[in-house]
Amino acid sequence: MTAFDMSTFNISAEDKKRLDDLYAMFHERGKRHMGYPGNLLYDYRDLYRFLAFTINNVGDPFVDGQYDIHTHPFEREVIEFFADLFHAPKESYWGYITNGGTEGNVYGLYLAREALPESVVYFSDNAHYGLLKAARFMQFPMSVIPSQPNGEMDYEELEEALRRDSRPPIIVATVGTTMRGAIDQIEKIVAALQRQNITKFYIHCDAALLGMVLPFLDDAPIFDFRLPISSLSVSGHKMIGSPIPCGVVIARLENVERIQKHIELIGAPDTTLSGSRNGHTVLFLWYAMRRYGHAGFKAMIESCLDVTRYALRRFAEISWEAHAGDFSVIILIKRPSEKIVKKWQLAIEGENAHVVIMPNVTKEAIDALIADVSAEA
Repeated sequence: MTAFDMSTFNISAEDKKRLDDLYAMFHERGKRHMGYPGNLLYDYRDLYRFLAFTINNVGDPFVDGQYDIHTHPFEREVIEFFADLFHAPKESYWGYITNGGTEGNVYGLYLAREALPESVVYFSDNAHYGLLKAARFMQFPMSVIPSQPNGEMDYEELEEALRRDSRPPIIVATVGTTMRGAIDQIEKIVAALQRQNITKFYIHCDAALLGMVLPFLDDAPIFDFRLPISSLSVSGHKMIGSPIPCGVVIARLENVERIQKHIELIGAPDTTLSGSRNGHTVLFLWYAMRRYGHAGFKAMIESCLDVTRYALRRFAEISWEAHAGDFSVIILIKRPSEKIVKKWQLAIEGENAHVVIMPNVTKEAIDALIADVSAEA
């Protein structure tokens, strides 16, 4: 029997037009993508040829199993880059490329529950909405801690909650809250634990956006493995940029070994959340690491902060309320009209909206947004 001949089947001219229209819409909308943290400034044409392959990174990235079409060696290089960036302890860390920051957070909670079965998870009311979903999914007892006016966790409220509950705490610190870009201070969390004489705890850092910002800035708050955190997740499609959502999770090896189980079917340990994993996103992240390196990412971040400062000055000129943290590329603004929200794809929350300065957001784009806001002020 001959192989299936796919060339005899084609989509219609009408379907092709629908794809052309979708492409044109994405191309136009991408020019005004300012409310969500996704870097659209990238060029991965060298990698397009790999779309001809089903690249499946099933299993542990540190073990090349029986499925041969994978990018595990490249994945290990990406993990090493992030482990170095976050000061993970040599020879005692582990990680993998996820489908995004939320998977990294769920993985951190999974490791935490296996380490501390009878525990309570704590996170602030400004944490990402996915944490509440993850805690419910995993049937965690949880304590949502109020935030300070700047969006940062209220450490006195945290300490009081810790004092009331004798169960081991799992604390999720948000390194860059979704709307305000606020940073939960790990050192203050640790101090609260010490004052309550708590020695068994697990801290996971949700560093989805600012995890790729703070390491490149002088005097930025420390949130990484230099402090007693146990795991950390960061997004790949945000500051780095990727056509496919992805992320990275780094954890202490001792916690990963607790869940490890060898799977004969794939010839590798099962240490991740998913079975089949996207091997293409590994190439995107690897390509960005090799292209930019530490110096390139530092220049990228400095450029974003320069545009952030410019945007704040422009909003001040039209007397439109706007604020940003010292180390953040998120600008919280007074909510403009629905027309402007839709045109510029701004994220909204109550009376506020925000602008996220990614590498593709130019000063010219800021000027155009300011002109729209000023016209309706």
